[in-house]
Amino acid sequence: MNNNDFSHHLLSWYQDHKRQMPWRGEADPYKIWVSEIMLQQTRVDQATPYFQNFISLFPTVFDLANAEQQEVLKAWEGLGYYSRARNLHSAAKTLVQDYNGKLPESYDEIIKLKGIGPYTAAAVTSIAFNKPNAVVDGNVIRVLTRYFGVEEDVRSTKTKNRVQDFATELIDEDNPADFNQAMMELGSVVCKPTNPECYKCPIQSGCVAAKTAKTDTIPYKSPAKKKPHHTIGVGIIEAEDGKLLIALRPEDAMLGGLWEFPGGKQKEGEEIQETVERELAEELGVEVKAYKELMRLKHTYSHFSITMHAWMCKLVSGKPQPKSSQEIRWVERNELERYPFPKANKVLTERLMGKGQGELGI
Repeated sequence: MNNNDFSHHLLSWYQDHKRQMPWRGEADPYKIWVSEIMLQQTRVDQATPYFQNFISLFPTVFDLANAEQQEVLKAWEGLGYYSRARNLHSAAKTLVQDYNGKLPESYDEIIKLKGIGPYTAAAVTSIAFNKPNAVVDGNVIRVLTRYFGVEEDVRSTKTKNRVQDFATELIDEDNPADFNQAMMELGSVVCKPTNPECYKCPIQSGCVAAKTAKTDTIPYKSPAKKKPHHTIGVGIIEAEDGKLLIALRPEDAMLGGLWEFPGGKQKEGEEIQETVERELAEELGVEVKAYKELMRLKHTYSHFSITMHAWMCKLVSGKPQPKSSQEIRWVERNELERYPFPKANKVLTERLMGKGQGELGI
């Protein structure tokens, strides 16, 4: 199958089988950009309601640039990888300030924006401006390693570069927007990681993995390193008037700009109750008594997992100071939903407001 046949079969299949998505067929480069940022490491079905809500809140790049970061993070709450939201907000300000609110059409120019790497630059410039820049994501890697019979480790830079070369060679220069979307769509709905539906594939006749029955071994990905697990103790300090203390995470830290209940990692040989009391002393400069475990929950991040133990605490002495955070604030329980929290803390806030369920501790 030559390159023209590959493109023809792929695009014909795409026209008949493409899924409906709120950003598909969109002409506004801003909305295309937002969708691509959201789709990084996020499934289409998960991103869809977030995209619709985000665009309703910030319909233009000017609205996004003028918004407070807390508003942006609140709209992103639960979607994860919050640096995407902070970078999106920062880039919107740059666009308004330096580009009159318009996304640059050039790959070399758009990739300068915060949060835009090679994949997003290729996706936005091809879909929004019909530039022949080939995208390579996990779906495209799977399609092309199977099609060309590439058995080397896809974690290696050499293999990724090889796949990028294949994609660049194959892209339909007359219709790069649909070609890129078709490649990703094919990998998502037909050329799936397990049990690919090869009989539905428009390019099956040229696929080496299909011909040699190697779709279960291609692509090859070397085993990932085992993720570390941390036990975390957090303290919920309740004042006499019932208000709770929350802290704003440092801007440059993981989950920066989000609120949390202060706490940290358990040390070896330390009881979790001691962890909570020590962490609050270090972070707030106060002495507290952790007197009851409210709940515990497990959460997995991209590079590690946690079991979080949340304890109710009473202030024994000292006035809380934001030693490890940007700001601290006393809030009513019913006000917690106004603030953007990381997902693990969000479960806790819902429990505190009487809305959520969780595994009880003691």
